Amino acid sequence: MAYGGGNYSAYNKTMPGAYINFVSLNSAFTGAQERGVAALGLEMSWGPEGELVYVSADDMLRSSRALFGEEWGADALRPLREIFMNASGVILCRVNVGGETAQSALGTAKYPGAAGNRVKIVVRAESGGLFTVQTYEDNYLADTQTVASAADLADNDFVRFNASAVLAESSGIAFTGGTDGEATSETHAAFLAKLEERTFNTLALASNDNVLKTLYRQFTVRMRDEVGVKFQTVLYNCAADHEGVINVGCAAKGDDPAAFVYWAAGLNAGLQVNETALNRTYNGEYEPDDSYTVAQLSEKIADGIFTLHRVGDEVRVLADINSLVSTTSEKGAIFKDNRVVRVADRIAADAVTIFTEKYLGRIPNNASGRVSLWADLIAALGALRDVGAIEEFDPGDITVDPGEDKNAVIVSQSVTVTGSMAKLYMTCILG
Repeated sequence: MAYGGGNYSAYNKTMPGAYINFVSLNSAFTGAQERGVAALGLEMSWGPEGELVYVSADDMLRSSRALFGEEWGADALRPLREIFMNASGVILCRVNVGGETAQSALGTAKYPGAAGNRVKIVVRAESGGLFTVQTYEDNYLADTQTVASAADLADNDFVRFNASAVLAESSGIAFTGGTDGEATSETHAAFLAKLEERTFNTLALASNDNVLKTLYRQFTVRMRDEVGVKFQTVLYNCAADHEGVINVGCAAKGDDPAAFVYWAAGLNAGLQVNETALNRTYNGEYEPDDSYTVAQLSEKIADGIFTLHRVGDEVRVLADINSLVSTTSEKGAIFKDNRVVRVADRIAADAVTIFTEKYLGRIPNNASGRVSLWADLIAALGALRDVGAIEEFDPGDITVDPGEDKNAVIVSQSVTVTGSMAKLYMTCILG
């Protein structure tokens, strides 16, 4: 990373940067950038292997064939449709690599993968020695060009043409030989390494592979606690015991029991700091495979399991919680609430942005410089107060003091996160 970050236990950091601790009210504090971006490593049959690609909701609707080799409503794209129920964008990586590229005499498919075998070229002879060359992906007409020779053909979203090919009329030249590569722990690790330089809100892994779950958990804890990059990761049946990991514990019917991870990741990414997932209605395409008693649902909350449950004819989020179950005086039970984590992450992100963009290496560490930093931090907290993410605070509770080193400042602040109504206790006296 460009700058240091993460937690600190002593004022002894060597790297320049912003180091931020969040602790419970017993010791100090317990616990406006837009959200909406999820990150996902997915096995696909089309697209660049091992590269990060940002896909917006509009891209998904308008360009799904070019991006994924599938129409928007295809079963293969159901994971992305689940995420985009709530997210505005996805940083996507094709984690199965090493596939073969389909080809024909006229060229090669743009990407490796079995989807390239659906490409075919239709060539029609025209007057004047010209040819109309049409590129089909399955039955979808993707491109039409009229040229004198193959050297005049421009590559399109599906084909890289062979300039030396000889054009001749044909009702369909099929591309063959495309195969999908393999996803391994190494390809997932490579994806996570590239992700370190990107900004996102939620990372998703819909797998029951314990090796991969451990990899993602360790990545998340390291990035949050050591590097200072704040996001949450949604995993399936992973008792991570950390506020950075959301443990989805309800299974989906069919061949992909971990599929609710996609929707949960999109939901958590899309929620703003003043919103909660509590009691949200599931609006995706999967069916829950479980039904629970009240006792079982209570146990899931105690065990830090994010789950869906039936309320009449609807499926709803039981509680907006993460996998944290072991609390301490510095990390209290309040950190089990994902809304609190989202607010804490926002406070941290705001502080890092303010410090690195305005103060780091630019503003003297004197009284006026510290007052300026104090005022900017107050303004950032004021924005959170105005949207109802935190309650009214006393500016006197936020201090910016000189550190032991001449280039260090020590910030202390106390704020209260606004809660969401979750329990109603009512006494009704009837006469």
